[in-house]
Amino acid sequence: MLLSRLQPFEWIVASRFLREGSMQSLFITVGVAIGVAVIVFMSALLQGLQANLVKRVLTAQPHIQILPPKEKVRIQHGQDGALHADQVQAPLQRLKSIDQWQAVLSLLRTMPDVRVASPAVTGSTFIMRGAASRSLSLTAVNLAVYQQIVNLSDKIVAGQARLGTNDILIGTELAADMGVGVGDKLLLQSATGASNHFVIAGILDLGNKGANQRSGFVSLHSGQSLLGYPGGVTSIDITVQDVYAAEEVAQRIQAQTHLQADSWIKNNAQFFSAVKSQSLANTAIRFFVGLSVAFGIASVLVVSVVQRSKEIGILRAMGISRGQVMRIFLLQGGLLGLGGAVVGCALGILSLQLWLLIALTPEGTPMFAVTTDIWMLSGALALATLSGLLAALAPAMRAARLDPVVAIRG
Repeated sequence: MLLSRLQPFEWIVASRFLREGSMQSLFITVGVAIGVAVIVFMSALLQGLQANLVKRVLTAQPHIQILPPKEKVRIQHGQDGALHADQVQAPLQRLKSIDQWQAVLSLLRTMPDVRVASPAVTGSTFIMRGAASRSLSLTAVNLAVYQQIVNLSDKIVAGQARLGTNDILIGTELAADMGVGVGDKLLLQSATGASNHFVIAGILDLGNKGANQRSGFVSLHSGQSLLGYPGGVTSIDITVQDVYAAEEVAQRIQAQTHLQADSWIKNNAQFFSAVKSQSLANTAIRFFVGLSVAFGIASVLVVSVVQRSKEIGILRAMGISRGQVMRIFLLQGGLLGLGGAVVGCALGILSLQLWLLIALTPEGTPMFAVTTDIWMLSGALALATLSGLLAALAPAMRAARLDPVVAIRG
């Protein structure tokens, strides 16, 4: 009784109306709860799926790769001095070192959006052992820094992630094709004619058969000597703070350094388009669920206004204002939305836990991580409550416009 006395008048009347129409209130609360549960479940599921897909894509590549600028087209003129279209030749794009790469690297490391920047040398070589030979896409890196971009230690299936002067890491398919294992020696020969013997320190599974067939890693100094780039690098690999802002960061880097900056978004345009489509689908689901919740609450409150027209008329005759009548019905809508949202969040979290128990890989682990953060739950609560308030607006205005005399007469 004391709590009721302390409540404002609008709260007392709103809660009484809800209690009197308990069955209606229960059904609409359940409807709101189901809608919010769908929003929580689908949002968390799609976020987890997107995060898993992006993680898989980025585990074997940097967010941004800095390359030397491409060779420009050389324009040839005829003997008469005129330009002939058939004489415009596209130059051969030769792999070359980045000019003053140390200064560029220092600049990149000072940028707030950049987490890690690692220099690298890449090139094609032949790997030989006895009569067997294979082409190899060789990457030379400073392992301690490169590990922060692509964690090679997590991809080791035999040996260890170590890159000394004569160490090499190769893919599983290449090791099987060459019939080699950890500790075996291989001869690498580059296009320049330089060659060197390397010892297999570890065998990698890069998660892709093609990459496992042609990929190898050596130390930066060894790669510079073998590939003919003494003291130079052919690329700088970068990770950024926000993976979805990689293209914007790449454009800023390109504008400042005048080098070619390719982001993972640009290199995986179709994949990124699919990720954006999933986000749009999630937004559409939220919109239509919120719309159905709003119409459900509105229909209940419209009926409530009709059923309680005499009571509203008596209250108006007793002196309550139109604004108080509006607030009574707005409170009902807000309380229905909030109550259903609280129950819906609990149902959504329970559904996610059941999903993690049911959707398992053959190894018995969850297919991908699914988490519910406080911001997502807060957003669902706010959406349902706002939908309730907006849905109650029209019935509230109708109730406020009732003439007391007409309402009492019925």
